[in-house]
Amino acid sequence: MLIIHCPLCGPRADKEFTYGGDANRTRPSDDADEAAWYDYVFLRDNPKGWHIEFWQHAQGCRAWLKVERHTVTHEIRKVTACRNGRNG
Repeated sequence: MLIIHCPLCGPRADKEFTYGGDANRTRPSDDADEAAWYDYVFLRDNPKGWHIEFWQHAQGCRAWLKVERHTVTHEIRKVTACRNGRNG
């Protein structure tokens, strides 16, 4: 079990959270071509090592967080609250 330290609620079990995806991806502009949208929607890297992810404290304060997590050891190095939902 992962323990995620929510900046608003304190340490909580991972089952209170919902994974929101890779926080490093940039959404294409609305007028981007089909290839850019295909890459954004369907293609994913499978990184080994430190990775920044979105998580939502779904069964708590409902805040969106950016979590820096090691994909092999699941160690969590840093958690920060997003300023305005998942976008920031």
